[in-house]
Amino acid sequence: MPPPTGPAGSRRRAGPVAALLAVGLVAGIFLSATVGSEWIPFAAVLAILAREVGLGGGFAPCAGLAVAPSQCTVWTEIVWDARMPSILVAVFAGAALALSGGTLQGVFRNPLADPYLLGISSGAAVGAAILLTFQLAVADQATLLPVFAFGGALVPGLVIYAAASGRRRGPESLVLTGVALSALFSAVLATFLFYNPAAGLQLSFWLLGNLQAETWTDAAIVAGVVVAGGTLIALSGRELNVLQLGPAIAESVGVEATRHTRRLILLSTVVTATSVAFTGVIGFVGLVSPHVVRLIVGPDYRKVLPISALFGGVFLLVAWDLALRILPPLALPVGIPTSFVGVPFFLYLLYRRRPVGP
Repeated sequence: MPPPTGPAGSRRRAGPVAALLAVGLVAGIFLSATVGSEWIPFAAVLAILAREVGLGGGFAPCAGLAVAPSQCTVWTEIVWDARMPSILVAVFAGAALALSGGTLQGVFRNPLADPYLLGISSGAAVGAAILLTFQLAVADQATLLPVFAFGGALVPGLVIYAAASGRRRGPESLVLTGVALSALFSAVLATFLFYNPAAGLQLSFWLLGNLQAETWTDAAIVAGVVVAGGTLIALSGRELNVLQLGPAIAESVGVEATRHTRRLILLSTVVTATSVAFTGVIGFVGLVSPHVVRLIVGPDYRKVLPISALFGGVFLLVAWDLALRILPPLALPVGIPTSFVGVPFFLYLLYRRRPVGP
C-alpha cells in the first residue's frame, strides 16, 4: 500500500502555497518592524534593514524623510536592536512549534497531538518556576531562565522517548503518558506557586508567552537549533507517511517504526524545548498550523512539514503584532491571541466527527 500523498490538486497547490507563505513571511517581518510603542515609517524600516544587512550602500537610512539625524539614530536602535531579535524569535519559534505539532500528530496518529500533549510546555514551566520560586541566582535570572526552562522541557520528552523503546507500546499509550506527565507537572507548578505566591507575578507573563528577546544571541540560538533540528524533521516526511500505515506495514517496507518514532520524538522535543525556553508557553500554534496546511495541500508529510513551518512563523508573527497593538502601549502576552484562535479550532477538531451509532 503506498503512503498517503493526497489528491493531485493538493500536490499542485503545495508549491504556490509555500511561495505565498514565504513572501508573506518576508513582508510580515518588514511590517512587524514598524509596530510597537512608537510607529516607524515603512520606508525608514526598509532603509534601516537594508543598511544593517549590507544592502544599503552608503545611503543614510532616513534619506528623503523629514526627520532629524538624532531621530533616525533612535529609529535604527529601535528597529535593529530592540525589535528585530524579537521578530526573528517569533518566526523561528512559530516554525518550531508548527513542525513539532505536525510531527507529533503523525507519530501518534492523533489529530489533537501537539507539544502541550506531551507535557513539554508544562515541563518548561516547572523549570522556570524552580528558578523563580526559590529565587535562585537572582542577579542572573534573565540569563538562567531559558536554561532552567529548557531543562524542564526535556524531562517529559525524554520520558516519552524512553517509553517509545517498547515495541508493544502503541501511539495511544505514548499519548496517555504525555497527558499524565502534563497533569503531574501542572500539579508541581501549582505547588510551587502556593509555596511562593509572589513568584506568580514574575511567572504569569512568561506562562502566556513572551517574545521580547533580550539580545541577538537569543535569536541566534533559537534560529540555529530550529534550522538544524527542523531540517532533520522535514526530511523525515516519507517515513512519517509510511508510519501512518501502522508499524507492521512500515517494517515490511523497510522503515524501522520504533527507531524513527524515537528519533522524531527526540528531535521534536529538542526543537520545542529550545523555543519554549526563550518564548515561554505559547499554545495552539503546534495544533492549528499543521491542520490548516493539510486542508490546503493534503496529508503528505513531505509537503505538510515544511509548509507548516512557514505557516507557523506567519501565524505567530501576526499574533505578536496583535499582542502589541490591542492595548498600546502595553504588550500583551502573545499566548492570548493564539488562544483566541486556537480554542475554537480545537473544539472544531474535537467535535467535527459525529459519533457512530444511534
